[in-house]
Amino acid sequence: MNYSTLAQTLPQDADGVLFDVGSLYARFLAISDPRKRRGRRYALALILVAMFLAKLAGQDTPEGMAAWVQLRSELFVELFQLKRARMPHAATYRRVASQPAVVADMERVGQAFLLSAPGAGSSSQVTLDGKKLHGVALTADGAETALLAVFLPAEGLVLRQVPVAEKSNEIPAAPVALQGLDLQGKVVTADALHTQRELSQAVVAAGADYVWIAKENQPALRRDILQLFQPETCLPGTSPVITDLRTATTTDKGHGRIETRRLTASSLLAESSDWPHLAQVFQLERTITQRKTGARHTEVVYGLTSLTAAVASPQRLLALVRGQWGIESQLHWRRDVLFHEDQTHTRSPLFGQAIACLNNLILGLAWRLGWRNLAHARRHYDAHPDQALRAVMTRLA
Repeated sequence: MNYSTLAQTLPQDADGVLFDVGSLYARFLAISDPRKRRGRRYALALILVAMFLAKLAGQDTPEGMAAWVQLRSELFVELFQLKRARMPHAATYRRVASQPAVVADMERVGQAFLLSAPGAGSSSQVTLDGKKLHGVALTADGAETALLAVFLPAEGLVLRQVPVAEKSNEIPAAPVALQGLDLQGKVVTADALHTQRELSQAVVAAGADYVWIAKENQPALRRDILQLFQPETCLPGTSPVITDLRTATTTDKGHGRIETRRLTASSLLAESSDWPHLAQVFQLERTITQRKTGARHTEVVYGLTSLTAAVASPQRLLALVRGQWGIESQLHWRRDVLFHEDQTHTRSPLFGQAIACLNNLILGLAWRLGWRNLAHARRHYDAHPDQALRAVMTRLA
């Protein structure tokens, strides 16, 4: 590729490449460099852009990033007016992305950049889930580094990601992750670990609603919901006590199986339960039938929500419960399988967090640019670095 021609196709002035003040590059420029001036060979923004472009093009390790950037040194020299063709070593990426201030600012500016797009953050469902960074070395106490993400599955967008404290779990991290976010009118969903009274109160206080799953970590709550949905035995001359049951059913075919989901909701428990802001409870029955063998497996789970029956039908509740899985398939699975996050071996939890931040940023940007197949997107930008650079140098439309 003729990089001189490429440089001429990008907006320029006499001092170098012009960039939009709302671009990702402009936001990287605003990050303070904590390194000492002496011995500082490469600008922090250049290092972050190089990491971003290399990862977008398919490089998931510092060594791969360094090699990819070095092979395109002519491009970087031309566009960023560099005095030397020697590009950063892999150790430079590791060292810079292990600085606490840099990692925190990467999270902040990356999320601000994605939210700057018109209409970004407007979808209603917010999901919570944690992920362990298996590529990061265990702590002295033998614990794994974990991050808790707040995710919009309808937009592929991570609103916030916070580390889970050592010798703790995701429960105390959840209010921290949600604090300060605009949750007005949204619905927060999470797995059973986050079915907690304090979090329920915090979500509703922020102007949102919750949909939780009730399991053994809340035995009294689960028992009350289970008893409500037990079949009633009516004596002669009597009628059922529970008369407000509403049901929705969906059936999906694929991967050699038929999956049927049946959700039944009731508002009756809201009158007697002391759970904060409880409005409805539901029973969800999943039945999976293997088309080849006819083998059938059924699972029943119970849940609760602050959404009233007037605003949340069984159909909507069923969609929200299914939407919770979006954080697994659209975020965590992609980071593990497509970005090889757990194979990026490092001793630094901060570097692991920085890589996760880059992965989140690329996933959000690719979604905004219309890509749903990330493998195709990465091959495309590897072959067309000019288009990748334009995505970095311009604001989101």
